[in-house]
Amino acid sequence: RVIRDGVLAPEPVAGMPPVLAQKQGGLLDVTVGPDFATDRTIYWTYSKPLPGGLSATAAARGRLSEDMTQVTGVEDILVQEPPAPEPMHYGSRILFDGEGLAHVTLGERSTLKNRVRAQDLGSTYGKVARITAEGEAPRDNPFVGREGALPTILSYGHRNIQGAAFRPGTGQLWTIEHGPKGGDELNLIEPGANYGWPVISYGINYDGSPVGKKITAAEGMEQPVYYWDPVIAPGGMAFYEGGMFPDWQGDLIVASLSPGALVRLEMEGDRVTGEERLLSDQGRIRDVAIAPDGSILAITDKADGALLRLTPKAAEG
Repeated sequence: RVIRDGVLAPEPVAGMPPVLAQKQGGLLDVTVGPDFATDRTIYWTYSKPLPGGLSATAAARGRLSEDMTQVTGVEDILVQEPPAPEPMHYGSRILFDGEGLAHVTLGERSTLKNRVRAQDLGSTYGKVARITAEGEAPRDNPFVGREGALPTILSYGHRNIQGAAFRPGTGQLWTIEHGPKGGDELNLIEPGANYGWPVISYGINYDGSPVGKKITAAEGMEQPVYYWDPVIAPGGMAFYEGGMFPDWQGDLIVASLSPGALVRLEMEGDRVTGEERLLSDQGRIRDVAIAPDGSILAITDKADGALLRLTPKAAEG
């Protein structure tokens, strides 16, 4: 639905495709295209229902009407293969870089059978994909021309990325992904890099058993910039740029589902030097964005959820 001037539209936007809204499935992310001002194209990721009780993460696009009530010309530009029966670990984020290329995060679908595909360059499970607005692989993607590898892959070895953001002024893509029991990770994405899952992890399985061989490092696999144990169950993320919180300039704001908060990470270069929890009395927070006026917008994750706006506390006296 659209919120305009603080009022939630009574009806959802029409024309969207069917979505598998079970467990972790649903409408996962929405963003405007790089030429939205002229072509009104929006992009989204969602859990796509498929025959036989299967589903897949998909990225799609369509044209949003001027009154923002309907989407037309809907088409998928990427569909994760193969589909799976478990409605878990879809990811997913879609965002555009300065060249107009879409970056899509794809989960590894959770099960022991599926998670190993995060290391398989012939699978879209546990990957970051880099594609054109039409879903094609750019020629400079790292695995173009490699036998057995999908040319759309930018990086691999991921578990379940639900937050991603480009760092302003750098072109750097940062992601944050759910670990198992422990081991949520903040990563700086490099083309062609392997981020280790499920070979290395700072967490354990939910039943208390080790992940793989219980190792946290291996040759040829990237270390996270930062990790959490216990977890914060990260949702969306955004780098702060604005005038309302000048001391936070360049810091990373992360939505936390458990225990529930906004997590501010103090950044110095590519290092995290401090952490602060905000809005910890609001329950599960799903997503965060920086408004044009420099305030911080957050959306809660519950049936009667709310859109919150964070501004500096007024000076007393």
